[in-house]
Amino acid sequence: MRIIPAIDLIEGKCVRLSKGDYSTQKIYNESPLEVAKAFEAHGIDHLHLVDLDGAKSKHIVNHKVLETIASKTSLKIDFGGGLKTNEDLKIAFECGAQQITGGSIAVKAPALFEEWIRIYGSERIILGADFQDDFIATDGWLETSSHHLIDFVAAYQNKGIQYVICTDISKDGMLQGPSFKVYKDLLKKQPNIKLIASGGISTFEELPKLAAMGCEGTIIGKAIYENKISMKELEDYIINSN
Repeated sequence: MRIIPAIDLIEGKCVRLSKGDYSTQKIYNESPLEVAKAFEAHGIDHLHLVDLDGAKSKHIVNHKVLETIASKTSLKIDFGGGLKTNEDLKIAFECGAQQITGGSIAVKAPALFEEWIRIYGSERIILGADFQDDFIATDGWLETSSHHLIDFVAAYQNKGIQYVICTDISKDGMLQGPSFKVYKDLLKKQPNIKLIASGGISTFEELPKLAAMGCEGTIIGKAIYENKISMKELEDYIINSN
């Protein structure tokens, strides 16, 4: 299972929110590059980079940070937040994103999102399935749609999606453990999906459980920043998994 640390960006700084609430913002580092280099130094290959300003503004904002990290590290970056147009996508890829994550766009402009899957391929386009009470949320988690999580993922799998980042908003940033049952149900119904668990990771012991369940990756944010999971633990896990 891939270990994918998260860097969330507001005004170019590394921050974390609780349950996606912008008023809970906590700045962890003024230099996202410094954080990214620390991840890389501990054997981590992947990074989940989220443009929270972009999610709020509905267009890409922090692409310069993406470009800096992509050019000064060898991390494979998946980038999300505010990608709404072909131009946003072009900027993200030109600035060094290996993959992009589309959440709100997949709900609100499905024809455009399906076009991205066709043009760029399912290796480069990730479906962002952020949910609350089993329903997909959009617009920086400010709105809840009528799409049921499992049906939503199944529909996009039929359209070629392979990778899905599945985030339980009620758990995100709360350090209370991930949504094991939801992931288990999802993988039972959609066993071929490459599921990336996100939200609520709080202890190292949760990682082997997610791996055994069949998750392809897991995104870890606040647990790293609050020293609930050490970089040494992650480094050892990566070494022992290879």
